[in-house]
Amino acid sequence: MLALERSGSATARTGWQPAHLTVEAEGEVQGILPAYLKSHSQGEYVFDHNWADAYERSGGTYYPKLQLSVPFTPATGPRLLAQSGAARAALVRAVEGVAKANKLSSAHATFLLPEEQACFAEAGWLMRSGEQFHWFNDGYGSFEDFLSALSSSKRKNIRKERARAVQGLEIVHLAGAEIEERHWDAFWEFYQNTGYKKWGRPYLTRAFFSEISQTLGDQVLLMLALRGGQPIAGALNFVGDDCLYGRYWGASEDVPFLHFELCYYQAIDWAIARGLPRVEAGAQGPHKLARGYRAVETISAHYIAAPSFRDAVADFVRREADMVKRDIEALDMATPFRKS
Repeated sequence: MLALERSGSATARTGWQPAHLTVEAEGEVQGILPAYLKSHSQGEYVFDHNWADAYERSGGTYYPKLQLSVPFTPATGPRLLAQSGAARAALVRAVEGVAKANKLSSAHATFLLPEEQACFAEAGWLMRSGEQFHWFNDGYGSFEDFLSALSSSKRKNIRKERARAVQGLEIVHLAGAEIEERHWDAFWEFYQNTGYKKWGRPYLTRAFFSEISQTLGDQVLLMLALRGGQPIAGALNFVGDDCLYGRYWGASEDVPFLHFELCYYQAIDWAIARGLPRVEAGAQGPHKLARGYRAVETISAHYIAAPSFRDAVADFVRREADMVKRDIEALDMATPFRKS
């Protein structure tokens, strides 16, 4: 988060005004909650554009709202940074107090850990279900071990995709001090190409990539595809204690299946080699299912100030949760793994 703010990626100018909250007792900080005052709903990956539109059409002012998250990061992780349950509950109450005092329409805590969900639910926040695709390491010793768990047709398809993707290319993994500014210059170009196609404007500044190199060290993993020694595509990952988090990808050439190779298969290979339990490959993407990723539920919590609007949103999230549950069940039956 500090890198995002220092680099100018998450600032008031870009619609992410830092508004972090703390709870103190007897002069000591008991808890911290990362928060941003948002003037739009971009870069959150839990979509509330329809809520904003409905609220505005009914005569309300949806923005600014309060967003409790890591900007541009659809990864489940800690939000209530406190040691005690009392401090976590106090942080939730503090959010509500800030929203009421400033007449904000809403507050949103996204990608919550299971142990934090109860704090928001007990406070009466609306709990919303979402869906992502994660890969799980079932004790595989190699990528071939993983493939052996798949049906024959899926194994053959992945082998063909991988062979075609890397034809004439070299794949390199760079971490920490191995990543030089020239590598970031190349990846910045790839990232911009993808960003303009997907979002219209890339979220991150060039300075962000240099910042994470200096502050995160070996937690940064950059995978590059080289043709004749020159990068033509790249995928940026972050290394956690028990997970590899895939974040951004881009390319200067349109190479069939190279996206799958760099973002999914190389990530699986890397995780297996280091015994990591799982890979999270970012938001959305049912196409990941055929590559051995599985649908999982994600949870967010939402505080809606206006009672009548809250009732409408509550009805929506109830119906949406049923749809997400049914979808995950159906996708679980459609995984490429061999049926016992």
